[in-house]
Amino acid sequence: MTLGQTIAWDDTVLPFQLDRSDIRGRVARLDGVLEQVLAQHDYPLPVEALVAEAVTLTALIGQTIKLRWKLSLQVRGDDAVRLIATDYFAPGADGRPARIRAYASYDADRLDPAAQPFSQIGKGYFAILLDQGDGTKPYSGITPIAGGSLSTCAETYFAQSEQLPTRFAVSFGQAAAPGKQAHWRAGGVMLQHMPKASPLRPDAGGSGDGGLLSAEDVLEGDEAEDWNRANTLLDTVEETELVGPHVQPTELLVRLFHEEGPRVFDAQPIRFGCTCSADKVRQSLSIYSQRDIGHMTTEDGTVTADCQFCGAHYEFDPATLGFEAEQAPDGKR
Repeated sequence: MTLGQTIAWDDTVLPFQLDRSDIRGRVARLDGVLEQVLAQHDYPLPVEALVAEAVTLTALIGQTIKLRWKLSLQVRGDDAVRLIATDYFAPGADGRPARIRAYASYDADRLDPAAQPFSQIGKGYFAILLDQGDGTKPYSGITPIAGGSLSTCAETYFAQSEQLPTRFAVSFGQAAAPGKQAHWRAGGVMLQHMPKASPLRPDAGGSGDGGLLSAEDVLEGDEAEDWNRANTLLDTVEETELVGPHVQPTELLVRLFHEEGPRVFDAQPIRFGCTCSADKVRQSLSIYSQRDIGHMTTEDGTVTADCQFCGAHYEFDPATLGFEAEQAPDGKR
């Protein structure tokens, strides 16, 4: 794949609706934001691929929710890849970009560069956590790791936890223009039946992987026919159409769904962003006693902390930390 001129659709999520099918969806294109996420770390290629898929899913899902603060996606496994964590922060105001960040934890000694990335998660769970901010109670939903990709896990999550038939088509990879260094791009389409979908069928026993619910367990009649038709159309998408940049999201929707009456809404820009700060690190350390802080103190006489998402480094005077310490100025960064 080669890169052409950067277009305005990069690092955006475009909401749309299929009026004939009563299905909503999103088209995501990630370029610079994904490169910034991965540039914070030096991950092996299989881990980078999993993070790229997780970030794309997070961008698609985060834009579907009336979010006041943060949506998080977490994948935990018992194999070489132990954790993938992403955060999507809602725009601070109309017209402002949403922000996204991610990191992964893995066992380098167990990682197999030749194996499929998803297979190196092993057994575990896929979770979505929703935090609407102060005065609200965080919500979390969990489903077992199943299927052959993180996209399949996300589909299972929505069928199992929300009873919303959902489909993802996601593509990602490294691309380079002639004479330039390769960098990551990703793109995807999300389809979701509108919430007025039929309730769970009485005879539904879970037809998905491991007996988990799938779209077939939730829909029936005309709704099922509409859903199957939209999915059949999405099956014709090509990876290069998803990733771009030569096919614009609006052109892709017309190509795939012109008979379904696609209607688009305002695109949401996405940027890399981290919310860490010296104050937040200091607050997180306030639960420890001065004795605990002493164990954290380095030979140089400081307490250090690094943000797992963006790599920011913080240094503090141990005398100013812990619940026994008095109010102190911000730590040095």
